[in-house]
Amino acid sequence: MTDKIGLTIEEAADYTGIGRNTMRKLVEWEKIPVLRIGRRYIIRIDVIHKFMEANQGADLLVREQVRAVR
Repeated sequence: MTDKIGLTIEEAADYTGIGRNTMRKLVEWEKIPVLRIGRRYIIRIDVIHKFMEANQGADLLVREQVRAVR
């Protein structure tokens, strides 16, 4: 899967181990930037890595604890 530069929300959830619903919330909360194509959201792999580094130790279910990445 790493030969892609962007992943759908479902693929990003599988890639990171974060649940799909949690990943959708992070996108909804604008904590992870996405490229929107119709109803599909694409998340760049480098953004996923930045997000994981920035939020190490944070509870991703608590909106105030999650740091946004750009």
